[in-house]
Amino acid sequence: MFRSVARSAAGKSLLRRGYATAVPERKVAVLGAAGGIGQPLALLMKLNPLVSQLALYDIANTPGVAADVSHINSRSEVAGYVGEEQLGKALEGCDVVIIPAGVPRKPGMTRDDLFNINAGIVKGLCSAIAKYCPNALVNMISNPVNSTVPIAAEVFKKAGTYDERKLFGVTTLDVVRAKTFYAGKAKVNVADVNVPVVGGHAGITILPLFSQATPKANLPEEDIKALTKRTQDGGTEVVEAKAGKGSATLSMAYAGAIFADACLKGLNGVPDVVECSFVQSTVTELPFFASKVRLGKNGVEEVLGLGPLSEYEKEGLESLKPELKSSIGKGIKFANQN
Repeated sequence: MFRSVARSAAGKSLLRRGYATAVPERKVAVLGAAGGIGQPLALLMKLNPLVSQLALYDIANTPGVAADVSHINSRSEVAGYVGEEQLGKALEGCDVVIIPAGVPRKPGMTRDDLFNINAGIVKGLCSAIAKYCPNALVNMISNPVNSTVPIAAEVFKKAGTYDERKLFGVTTLDVVRAKTFYAGKAKVNVADVNVPVVGGHAGITILPLFSQATPKANLPEEDIKALTKRTQDGGTEVVEAKAGKGSATLSMAYAGAIFADACLKGLNGVPDVVECSFVQSTVTELPFFASKVRLGKNGVEEVLGLGPLSEYEKEGLESLKPELKSSIGKGIKFANQN
């Protein structure tokens, strides 16, 4: 899968297939680039041949991260920006903005505990995006995604720049985990596995659709339930394994790079780019929902339906709706309180 983010494969593939006479110039910003997710994400985006300019921003330590990755012999030019006074320059001209900024979860901390800190950070960053690069695709990683995406939408609405096609909650890590766990249980090559994951990006709002997994393995229901639970609790598994010294930073950076790569391919006109993402949606009665999304030159080209669900998945879908509705409402309320 990550051949697409290896140094030259994606760019050569674009040229070979005739999607473009040359790989377009694309500027990508990582906001929170000095953090636990931001640093490996900066590295992975530096390796992506679809990126021509890489802007790394944080409130401290970004010049060192930028200097470090700038020595890598790949296409993109790297610049580091530090502090609010340099945020505008980091964002100007961006095609894709990736936001991993915020504080990580610690043992015993729920995603709700993160809310006030990360919500405030996201609100400020999105205000700057609305001002300096209103047409950029925004990839939201900052947790809780179920609330930060609605916050971003409200900020953009107030600024008059909201385009529902260009705002994404990055739920790719749920897909990555579901694929990995399913492949291990089904004893199939993980590179061949596909598992859609719908709903949201926290606890029971994460609903992997193992009934649609390929290759088909016909696992017993107890295995499906165990795989679902492990996918939902994947973040907690890492937090506990790191014993208070971190959260899922490396796998999240990988997932963030995969999704950003898909966005860049869509912008460049590569056909049939489909990933799961938390977006404005009419798939359910909820205003935001994660499902398969077809990506293109304007961001979201099509929000795809859920497809056939097993009885277990139907129950899971109904169970997650109240919690997801509450999280979305919490984000909207926060964005509009001042």
